[in-house]
Amino acid sequence: MMPTEVAVVRPQRWDVPFGDAMRDEDVDQLLKIEPFRSIDADRFPTAIPLRGILKNDARINSYEHGDIIVREGDYGNSAFLILQGKVSVVLDGLDPAALGRQPPAKKGVLQSLMSLLKNPRLPEVRSQFQPNNENITADRHPVADLAQTRVFLQDVPRMLEGAQSVTLQAGEIFGELAALTRTPRSATVLADGEALLLELRWQGLRDLMRRTDALRLHVERLYRENSLRVHLRETPLLSELPASELEAVAEATQFETHGNFEWHATFEVPREAPPQDAIVSEPLIVEEGSLCDGIVLVRSGFARLSHRYGHGHRTVAYLGKGQVFGLTEAIESYQTHETAKVSNSLRALGYVDVLRIPQYVLEQHVFPAVADSVLTEVAKKHAVRCSHHDCELPSGAAGQEQAHVESDLLEFLVERRFINGPQAMLIDLDRCTRCDDCVRACAATHNNNPRFIRHGHSHGSYMIAHACMHCVDPVCMIGCPTGAIGRDQETGVVRINDLTCIGCSTCANSCPYDNIRMAEIRDRRGAVVLDQNTQQPIHKATKCDLCVDQTGGPACQRACPHDALVRIDLGNLGELSQWVNR
Repeated sequence: MMPTEVAVVRPQRWDVPFGDAMRDEDVDQLLKIEPFRSIDADRFPTAIPLRGILKNDARINSYEHGDIIVREGDYGNSAFLILQGKVSVVLDGLDPAALGRQPPAKKGVLQSLMSLLKNPRLPEVRSQFQPNNENITADRHPVADLAQTRVFLQDVPRMLEGAQSVTLQAGEIFGELAALTRTPRSATVLADGEALLLELRWQGLRDLMRRTDALRLHVERLYRENSLRVHLRETPLLSELPASELEAVAEATQFETHGNFEWHATFEVPREAPPQDAIVSEPLIVEEGSLCDGIVLVRSGFARLSHRYGHGHRTVAYLGKGQVFGLTEAIESYQTHETAKVSNSLRALGYVDVLRIPQYVLEQHVFPAVADSVLTEVAKKHAVRCSHHDCELPSGAAGQEQAHVESDLLEFLVERRFINGPQAMLIDLDRCTRCDDCVRACAATHNNNPRFIRHGHSHGSYMIAHACMHCVDPVCMIGCPTGAIGRDQETGVVRINDLTCIGCSTCANSCPYDNIRMAEIRDRRGAVVLDQNTQQPIHKATKCDLCVDQTGGPACQRACPHDALVRIDLGNLGELSQWVNR
């Protein structure tokens, strides 16, 4: 008779360390240098000691001249401390084709068929558990952070010719911005000669910053300095400025943060309260009707553009990373020599970083370098025009092609923060016949248990299903104690490493969209896997992985026979309006 239950030891945080080659002698040496020398080890709990973080959340990497350490555009999961040597940070001008970026590996047709044939009869079977609690190494897969392919540039001087770069020396930190804010790398970093670096995954960096004011202040200073200059260079209006003028702009630019970094902790889906009440409770960045005193650049996060309407406010657009607020009014003030009034309010949605460039700086260092006719065209491009029912959002205002969006649909997306989802599952209920082919296709691809629920919030004939959206700001990653949930470095897909998931439910509780499920798991014989200590069933976090290894893309979308389902970027109103108006 086959057992119905089997007891095993629940996975722990450091069962899969970041660098298994770290020795006690290496940790001793690290504790002799800054910033670790100044850290008080007594401030760390017994379960997460300072030595444990350095031994399990860090690794020491050696690089040869020309090795690529990080690539611009990759999602960052770690920060780097230079122990020996130096590195070149390439800010712009490097040929993307030289960076060695490869598309993710896809299963072939035969591999896909074999996977289907090997699917266990029962749902959520895990082969790493056996009755004697020994892991089956054949089914292990590498931790995402460790699956690195070292890329080497043959001719570094030639590659860097004409590129803008800076050099960092021993003792300096880089990569902390992307690691902490869950955003893509903003620059490519190359080894300049032989270099020895300490790489610290973001979970360890987070724990160090929680208990170390000096490190936290140091990282915040780097965050402000580095993100400021990189972002200014990425702004089209400033990209062609001479270096001296750009530096003058950078010196006068103000860095601001609004809202709560862990916004999911206080986020509640609105039910009874009218939208205007939610709007006025959001942190105000710029108020409608105030005198224009410059422009605001969104560095990260989302901000709501609203306009007074009747006795309340109405959402007219939302701005994300790289978008500009107040440019139309700033140009108008410069051309007419009279200070214009801001036509809309800007409020933080959750957490947003902004850069504020004063009007006098624009008039002294930016606008004079641009032809007047071009400024006029730019001002028109960034204007937002609204009627009673909808808003016309030009490409400059919304970061996409021109779109006509119904105001109530816009309110629906903003109030529930669906704008955070570049891979949301949108279902046209007028076309959907409830055949559940999408659910069955997902189950067949994922352990006989679908990774989404075909229900969700609806607006008119459209529904946002409970499926992971692989968010721009994936707050589910913030509290994970083991780093089991993280972004794929190249695709940005948010995935769960089953080997290091301890079933704590932190990610499921943190997801503002209820898109992560905790599944009771079984071994190959069908026995429920129990925690050896508590005798309670062990659960694992499960969610959509976007079928990233499937050649045809998401199985749910491919299986729909009525073209009623699409994975879509709800932050791109142009793409959305095309689909709903097809």
